[in-house]
Amino acid sequence: MVPVRHVTDSERRARLAVRHALAPAARVSSPEAVTRAMTVLHATEPATVYLSCWARTGSLTVAGVDRALYTDRSLVKQLAMRRTLFVLPRDLLPAVWAGASARVAGTERARMAKDAVLGGLTHDGHDWLDRAGTEVLAALATAPEGRTAIDLRRAVPMIDVKLTGTAGGQAPAARVLTQLGATGAIVRGMNTGGWHTSRPRWTLMKDWLGEIPAPTTAEKGYRELIRRWLFSFGPGTEDDLVWWLGSTKAVVRAALADLGAVPVTLDHGATGWLLPDDLDEVPGPGPWVALLPVLDPTVMGWQHRDFYLGPHRTPLFDTRGNAGTTAWADGRVVGCWVQDESGVVSLRLLEQVPAATRHALDDEAARLTKWLGGFRVPSVYSSPAMKTPG
Repeated sequence: MVPVRHVTDSERRARLAVRHALAPAARVSSPEAVTRAMTVLHATEPATVYLSCWARTGSLTVAGVDRALYTDRSLVKQLAMRRTLFVLPRDLLPAVWAGASARVAGTERARMAKDAVLGGLTHDGHDWLDRAGTEVLAALATAPEGRTAIDLRRAVPMIDVKLTGTAGGQAPAARVLTQLGATGAIVRGMNTGGWHTSRPRWTLMKDWLGEIPAPTTAEKGYRELIRRWLFSFGPGTEDDLVWWLGSTKAVVRAALADLGAVPVTLDHGATGWLLPDDLDEVPGPGPWVALLPVLDPTVMGWQHRDFYLGPHRTPLFDTRGNAGTTAWADGRVVGCWVQDESGVVSLRLLEQVPAATRHALDDEAARLTKWLGGFRVPSVYSSPAMKTPG
């Protein structure tokens, strides 16, 4: 197909500002609206979910996010693309289960079955994993409120073991729960810790949701994920989609064809894709700033990130490709943010910005400081810029 038009980096930044609810006029009012704007939220670090929602709303509280996650359960945690834990809208579960999560579940199963043999647990890893899964599900069937991982290790002794020899990594109990979670059989339910920690009660999905939606097909599942991604992140390249999905070019190309996605040229000669009903130019929203947490879905949304990172990739990502905190101005990352011992948020800029922009960033830092109320957000994903003394 011949590209129908050119989308500049400037327009891509305008789309990002509006579609990701980051510009002031584009902010939304609920965790559900934030999640739909982003397609999914990264949840590897529990605090990221709350801070990603805070950045895109005007007056969101921790209780508001808890309500969506644990009371209404309109948002659900699910292991999916790239073996990453996400928070996603409940209606997206059938699509994720069929494609992205099923792929992760299969990979996890194969690895655990192999390591069960290498680690001396059994001569048949798949049989061991089946029996372990059955016992975990039986233990959860008697506890509709869920059980912690510690409770499950006590209830199911066969998973409370250690691997020997060359089989390393997570303990078997954690890996069994991870694999079952990827299949959608169980879910991280109520959190027994604070909003910044992950201490879930593992719960049968049917007990958590009441009624489980039926999975769709893998083809339809990937198509729906790509449709939502294109609206949130488009235009994006084929490479962006392959990376974000953790899937293959064949899967991506088939979905783009089914959707009737339209090619557009991007700055620096790449080809991007847009939905056929999303070809109109998106005007700039005016000046805006934002402070985003580690692993925020905006900074982690594309593989090719120069249009918003510029020269700052190295100081803002750790050696494994995990993004630290970021400070944004008009669609570009200009630095990061950190906290001092008393919890005050301060900026570490990587380039000079106009005085008005610096003032707006300082105001946003003060807003975040007030919202955190002296609490220091823990993180294992500190970028070089965050570690550099101010």
